[in-house]
Amino acid sequence: MSVRDRLAEVAATAGLAVAFLVAIVLQAVAIAQTWGARYWLAGGAAAVAVCGLALLRHRQRTWTAVAGFTIAGLAVVVARVFHLPTEPGPAMALALAVLVGSAVRVLPPASAVVLAAAGLAVVGAACLAVRAQPSGPSAVLGMNLMAWLGAVTVGLALRWQDDRAAAAAEKVRRDERLELARELHDVVAHHITGMLVQAQAARLVARRNPGQAVESLAGIEAAGTEALRAMRRVVGLLRDTEDAPPASAGPEQLSVLVERFNRQGPSVRLLAPDESVTWPPEVTSTVYRIVREALTNVARHARDAHGVIVSVDQTPSAVTVEVTDDAPSATPRPAHRGGYGLVGMRERVETLGGTLLAGPRPGRGWSVLATLPIHDGQPR
Repeated sequence: MSVRDRLAEVAATAGLAVAFLVAIVLQAVAIAQTWGARYWLAGGAAAVAVCGLALLRHRQRTWTAVAGFTIAGLAVVVARVFHLPTEPGPAMALALAVLVGSAVRVLPPASAVVLAAAGLAVVGAACLAVRAQPSGPSAVLGMNLMAWLGAVTVGLALRWQDDRAAAAAEKVRRDERLELARELHDVVAHHITGMLVQAQAARLVARRNPGQAVESLAGIEAAGTEALRAMRRVVGLLRDTEDAPPASAGPEQLSVLVERFNRQGPSVRLLAPDESVTWPPEVTSTVYRIVREALTNVARHARDAHGVIVSVDQTPSAVTVEVTDDAPSATPRPAHRGGYGLVGMRERVETLGGTLLAGPRPGRGWSVLATLPIHDGQPR
């Protein structure tokens, strides 16, 4: 989970805690004014306990829901036996709705159905336990039923939204794997073709010039080693043979990409190694695609940015590419609409044995940083 997601979760929990506190206070005041303060003690303690479980639901959704329903059921029985106000009260009804909605959204279908039914059973038990009284109890029971229906509806809607987001992210990952597999297939085919040519040449000159044949064998060995490295990166990936392989973009085309972006977005400064330095083809194309995706996200979501820096650096063992902008920190960055491209980039980078980090910079702006290993330790 990213830092932003954690902060959002903390903020949501804090807001829910405030809502619970307000509901508990209002319920206590209402019962104190109509029944007397002492009539709220048992129901109030149960409400506080269920609200606490609702706040802790992320740790164990099943058992927090079971515990909450058990406490609510006991509160219904106690209210019936000791002639206390109808339970579940508003505060407990809100907490139970959170538990039901959370279970419906996240848990496996069977568990979600069982827990939703348990929540409805609590409402049904309250209906059976209530004595014939003025309109007050019926209003409370109606509120419980509406809270349960709302929880199930919201839980199902969020579950559907989560499933769509997960399916979209998985499609991006799958498409990126297939595209990378095509590229690596072409790389390996290139090396094998070279090996065949050198092997044929070695056969022709072996009798007349053994020394030149040895050089050809060394070239075959080097090409075979590189082909094996490329094949290791493609293990586990599937290739759609009906699609035409895409053309790889060389590092010299980064300047063209940056120039094109300069005509329609913030000013971009490119810091890159000499164009004569080359990398393995799969690394070359990945660097290009990361820069393109990062600049596209700047154009979509950081139009207030004044400048962007694209920095590409090389060490003996890796290539590092970073794209940073200076957009205000308040600039929204949609988690999914602009994020699926980064999902695909992360899949590609991790398949090559690298890492990709994307997130806000200290102060202002956004950064996308990727590190890609070069396994032979030297530029090619």
